[in-house]
Amino acid sequence: MSIQRLMLLLLQLITLMEVLLAAAASAQTTAATLSPPSSDQVEVKPGCQDKCGKVSIPYPFGTTPNCYYNEDFFINCTGNPPKPFLRKSDSIEVTNISVDGKLDIEQYIAIECFNKSGARLAAFDNSLSLSKFVISDTDNKFVAVGCDTYAEIIGDKNGAYGYTGGCTTKCGKIDYVANDSCSGIGCCQTSIAKGMTSFEVSVNSFENHTKVWDFSPCSYAFVVEEGKFNFSPNMLKDLEYVELLPVVLDWSIGNETCEEVENKKLMNYTCQNNSRCHDVDNGFGYRCKCLDGYHGNPYLNGCLDINECDDPNLHTCKQNCINTDGGYECSCRKGYHGDGRTNGEGCSPNRTLVVQITVGIGVSLLALLMGSLWFYLGYKRWKLMKLKEKFFRKNGGLMLQQQLSERQGSTHETTKIFTAEELEKATNNYSETRIIGKGGFGTVYKGILVDGRVVAIKKSKMVDQSQIEQFINEVLVLSQINHRNVVKLLGCCFETEVPLLVYEFVTKGTLFDYIHNTSKATKSNNSWEIRLRIATETAGVLSYLHSAASVPIIHRDVKSTNILLDETLTAKVSDFGASRLVPIDQDELSTMVQGTLGYLDPEYLQTSQLTEKSDVYSFGVVLVELLTRKKALSFDQPEEERNLAMYFLSALKEDRLLQVLDDCIVTEGNIEQLKEVSNLAKRCLRVKGEERPTMKEVAMELEGLRRMVMHPWVSNEANSEETESLLGGISMETISYGGGGDSSSGYDTMRNHIMLPVNDGR
Repeated sequence: MSIQRLMLLLLQLITLMEVLLAAAASAQTTAATLSPPSSDQVEVKPGCQDKCGKVSIPYPFGTTPNCYYNEDFFINCTGNPPKPFLRKSDSIEVTNISVDGKLDIEQYIAIECFNKSGARLAAFDNSLSLSKFVISDTDNKFVAVGCDTYAEIIGDKNGAYGYTGGCTTKCGKIDYVANDSCSGIGCCQTSIAKGMTSFEVSVNSFENHTKVWDFSPCSYAFVVEEGKFNFSPNMLKDLEYVELLPVVLDWSIGNETCEEVENKKLMNYTCQNNSRCHDVDNGFGYRCKCLDGYHGNPYLNGCLDINECDDPNLHTCKQNCINTDGGYECSCRKGYHGDGRTNGEGCSPNRTLVVQITVGIGVSLLALLMGSLWFYLGYKRWKLMKLKEKFFRKNGGLMLQQQLSERQGSTHETTKIFTAEELEKATNNYSETRIIGKGGFGTVYKGILVDGRVVAIKKSKMVDQSQIEQFINEVLVLSQINHRNVVKLLGCCFETEVPLLVYEFVTKGTLFDYIHNTSKATKSNNSWEIRLRIATETAGVLSYLHSAASVPIIHRDVKSTNILLDETLTAKVSDFGASRLVPIDQDELSTMVQGTLGYLDPEYLQTSQLTEKSDVYSFGVVLVELLTRKKALSFDQPEEERNLAMYFLSALKEDRLLQVLDDCIVTEGNIEQLKEVSNLAKRCLRVKGEERPTMKEVAMELEGLRRMVMHPWVSNEANSEETESLLGGISMETISYGGGGDSSSGYDTMRNHIMLPVNDGR
């Protein structure tokens, strides 16, 4: 059973406990009956008529003198049965009045009809004139209907005549007309402007409906309340039988704003108790509105408190609701506790025997579940230990332990085998914040061991199981090397799916950054003497690997990003992830081509035959980088300058050496030395490997040149034999992790590699 399923079971048990608690509470709860909400009563002045027919007439409107606010609010109630009309008009019928500032009326439709031959049969325009109230711009739309129609609305806007609007609708066939669509095919609509107190609606035809007469003989236009008109194709013929449509007006008090009214101290004359004044957005004057928690008529006796407890939709109480002035409070009934609100803690029953039994059952089940979880976690830990043992055996841990035990009598420091827990703790469980390099082969992390040492931990992405024995042999060989210019291999870990390697931590980044980072490459710390020393130290390491190690090693990825620099700018060769051990009886290896563009040996690229001369070529490119401070491959340069090796050889051939050398290192006293190093780089970059010098020859020549730089009075020829003797006796050290070309810490050695499947091989 997985942890996820166990956690799901725990949640189900908790849910069961909640259900039991709710059942216990329900057994003690009596049903509460809430009284239905009371409807708002229309308030009018004493002795005034509150209705005309079926329409309520709230103050400030009224039907008789002294019952309305002023003449603008007079409602003419006339007819049999009686109907309300706006002011003294008998044509603007009122269908509803709201104290929120809305007044509903009905209006006629403008119409123009034709016979089949195009002769006009009937034409009626529509107009509406209001002295005070305005057409609601938010509640109405101007609509035109017909398949050969254009309609206009012209009126007064904010007291000025001349506002014009309209729309056009056409359709060739009835099949093109869709239900509930008023987008220009058979029906069109547009908005109403703010502040319109009157309007005239006219409708016209383009071709007198002669081409669409069979299904659309008329044109219609009207103002209508939004949402109260749903277009259908049948209306193209039937709309002429509809006389009136609803329209909404916005009404307000006076022509002054709330601020002006308050300044005149007229508020008691309009907005009454528990209400506030609001400026209108459409039209003139102001309106009164009840405060939150109150309702009623704010223009007459003020607003009354709403009893939220009478309407379950108006409160959030779980049990008892207590009405207050302008609001309400919640409480729990006897035997319950909590804040009383359904959106808060609610009301929970106090402990009873049922609750105690329920809790007891829940605790027992929880204890059983925790015991099962403890047993499961113990099993998982045992399984993890077995998995670590499997990885340890598969990755060659037992083989390495046996080899190390046989070498315990050696004076050299042996490689430590770390546990997975040690490295997880050192890297904060391989936190992304500890990453100092990434590449094609894996990731390098910065780690801090329990003894305080800062290390670099290389975690590969994959390992070739067929090469485990050779990998162990390589680790053993590297652990015996004690060379100051090779990053020290401190140990490894075999308890993970792929082996982990632990190296010393180098702080100053890569040679690539040192050469090409303009913020670091100042003249004082990037002199020719320092660069020559770095080149000499690197060549010495490669010379040792090729000719002095017990088993020759070909690095196979020599480049400026794989040469690290410590605090004293001493070179540290790194990244032996692509390296190969060369059997003593072989001069070359057939392998899958691997390396970095710009540094890759062209002969190796074509033949897949790896030799020590492949490292010589790559070192030649590094040497040219040191001379020119240009990148090995730059696609942002002109085509002839993109490949540094080719560009440098071309400059030498054309006697343009001084043009490509870095200005920072050129002085009158070292021109000859720079030419000699350039010629050495040229020999290293020869296409045929057999024509290149060995790394031992390169190291000797660079050492001689360096001694001339430090002691120019010493003859190079007189000391060449001594130099060769000294190089042959240099003590060398181990192989290391990689440094990244773009990483500030310099450990990203595993990017920019190419893998070309040539022949068989590793």
